[in-house]
Amino acid sequence: MKPQTIVIAAGGTGGHFFPAEALADALVARGHHIVLMTDARAGKRTSGVFANAPQFVLRGAGVAGRGPVRALRAGVTLLASAWKARGILHTLQPDAVIGFGGYPSIPPLLGARLLGRRHPALIIHEGNAVLGKANAVLSRFADVIATSFPTVAKLPMGARTVLTGMPVRPGIAALAGEAWPTPNGTINLLVWGGSLGARIFSQVVPAAIGRLPAALRARIHITQQARADDVDTVRKAYADIGVQARVEPFLNDVPDILRAAHLVIGRAGGSSVAEITTAGRPAVMVPLPIAASDEQTENARAITDAGAGWMIRQPDFTAQTLAARLQDLFTAPDDLARAAAAAATLARPDAALRLADIVEECLQLSPSPAHPPSHETETRT
Repeated sequence: MKPQTIVIAAGGTGGHFFPAEALADALVARGHHIVLMTDARAGKRTSGVFANAPQFVLRGAGVAGRGPVRALRAGVTLLASAWKARGILHTLQPDAVIGFGGYPSIPPLLGARLLGRRHPALIIHEGNAVLGKANAVLSRFADVIATSFPTVAKLPMGARTVLTGMPVRPGIAALAGEAWPTPNGTINLLVWGGSLGARIFSQVVPAAIGRLPAALRARIHITQQARADDVDTVRKAYADIGVQARVEPFLNDVPDILRAAHLVIGRAGGSSVAEITTAGRPAVMVPLPIAASDEQTENARAITDAGAGWMIRQPDFTAQTLAARLQDLFTAPDDLARAAAAAATLARPDAALRLADIVEECLQLSPSPAHPPSHETETRT
């Protein structure tokens, strides 16, 4: 296929941005030209695949969970940004626009639709087991919805859907197929909380570890992501109970940490779930309770239904509950090994390539594909 110009719309948290980067890497490797449309939170990229690509930062704000006045203002901002995006896209004349969910996707895709009948191919990627609110709006005129889970709730009837999986960073994809490391003395525990809601892990996990028997506690090594203002407190909490711990506000070497991990404790965002399953690591998942569509609970349920981990809802996520769970797991490594094997069956390390295939199929059918791509179709609930 000759080189095409493809706009990628992604912003906000890493959960939306990491898969966008993975797709961009795959498209650039095939000779295509990429353009990034993002929001102020993500900002312009100075490294990685987007560093040398045209970049446009658009204003925007989420509407869900806001009061009527703030929601109205956010809606007006999104519409104004969509009109601005339309002007940019009219100049760029891209062949496709793909969005990765969240409000940063709305202006570019809506702006593309406002170009009229000859708009570029429009694709959205849904990273969760429940269609997000932004993607629910965009799904009304998207040519294809690519999904990460075999079953996605709230998909509109008649939508053209295809299961690609969630694109993950190359370093994570490289972990696929690696064996779970049988504990040999030391037990490596990874605790991450994403950009939102990490504070509860800082409060609960050290207290839970402190409740474990001293002999078991001495075997544990913890790598934990914590908010910057919690780092010193968490480090001291582990030092006070004699536990080896690395506590950082951001983990730059996630592939290496995942490779060594025997268990992961964290949220159940779509990107986190994809990275855990790609690596084939068992997890204790605590869904973010303020997620707009409670999608993290459904993501975690997909893990638990497969036998790949355990879910503890946040109201039940106490030091006592977690300590009991950890003691059971750390004294029964066969349970962890079985969960790791189950997690590996959910892996889709080629998701970025599969999504790039869908983009190219839509390009061949552009401006408005008449048929869905010939890939595995989603089950709608």
